[in-house]
Amino acid sequence: MKRREFITLLGGAAAWPLSVRAQQRERLRRIGILSSFAESDAEAYSWVVAFEQGLRALGWAEGHNVRFDKRWAGGDVNRMAKFAKDLIDLQPDVIFAVTTPSVAALRQQTRTIPIVFVVVSDPVGSGFVESLARPGGNVTGFINIESSLSSKWLALLKDVAPRVKRVALMFNPKTAPYFAFYVRPFEAAAQLMAVVAVSAPVQDRTEIEAAITALGRDEAGGLVVIPDTFPAVHRDLIISLAAQYRLPAIYPVNFYAREGGLMSYGVDLADLHRRAAAYVDRIIKGASPAELPIQLPTKFEFVINLKTAKTPGLTIPDKLLVTADGVIE
Repeated sequence: MKRREFITLLGGAAAWPLSVRAQQRERLRRIGILSSFAESDAEAYSWVVAFEQGLRALGWAEGHNVRFDKRWAGGDVNRMAKFAKDLIDLQPDVIFAVTTPSVAALRQQTRTIPIVFVVVSDPVGSGFVESLARPGGNVTGFINIESSLSSKWLALLKDVAPRVKRVALMFNPKTAPYFAFYVRPFEAAAQLMAVVAVSAPVQDRTEIEAAITALGRDEAGGLVVIPDTFPAVHRDLIISLAAQYRLPAIYPVNFYAREGGLMSYGVDLADLHRRAAAYVDRIIKGASPAELPIQLPTKFEFVINLKTAKTPGLTIPDKLLVTADGVIE
C-alpha cells in the first residue's frame, strides 16, 4: 500500500469514532407524556405547552432532536393504565407524568425508565420515592403542596364568609389516594377556628351533586376542593352547583376562579411544568432520577372572583383584595 493511501485510511479510521459520537449526541430523543387530564382541557394543554417551552429554552426542539409521545387520560384511571403501558412499550428516554394517578399507573409498568412528575402531593406516602432529598429510584419531580395550604384555604374562606361553621373537603379517593395528606391538617385548623370539618369523597357527578346539595341546605356551609384530577375535570358542575346554592367555596388552582369559582389559592401549575423541563434535560444528559431531589413549589397564586362573590352577598375584605394576584370583576 502506498504511504499516502495508508495515511488517508488511518486518518479516516481515527475520525470515525468522533463522527459516531456526534451522531449519537444528535440522535432523536424520545419523551413520553402522560397527563391525567383531557387534551381538550385548554388549561391542562397550556401546562404541557409550558413544559415544552421550558425544554425548547434548553435546546430541545420537537422534530429536531426530540420527539414527544403524548397520552391524555381525561380523568379515567383505566385509560391511565392503558396509556402507561403504551408509553413504556415505546421505550422512551424519560417520561413526564402529570398527577399522582399517572405516576401510579407508570410505576405499575416500570421501575427502570426515568419518570419526572408534577402535581403530585405526597410522593413519599404514595410509595414513589424513598425521601424528598434522595428519591432513590426511577422517579423524581415537583410536588404541588406546602404544609400550610389546608389551614390557608380554611382561613381565607372564613375571612370572606365569617358565617361558615361547617366546611367539607372534597376529593375522589381513587384519583387522590393521598387525601389524608390534606385531611389531617385541615381538621386541625378547623378545630382551632371552631369549624366542623367533614370529608366529602365523590366518585361520579351524581355524588358531586348530592354532596354540594347537602352542603347548600346548611346556611353555615362551605366547601374546600383539594388538588385532584377528578374535581378538576368536573369543575363545571362543582362551580355551577356552588353558585346555585350560594355556597362559599375555595379551590386549589386559578382556573376555578377564572371560570366562575369564588376564589382559588394554590401553586402556579404552568410554572411547575416549566421548571420540570430542567430535570428532564438533566436526565437525558445522564443524570439519575435517584439523585435528583424532589423540588418544592415556589410560586403561589391567589385569585378572587368579585362577580361570583356578589351572588351570595359576600364582601371581600380590602386586605385580601390588596394581596390577591388576580381579581376578576
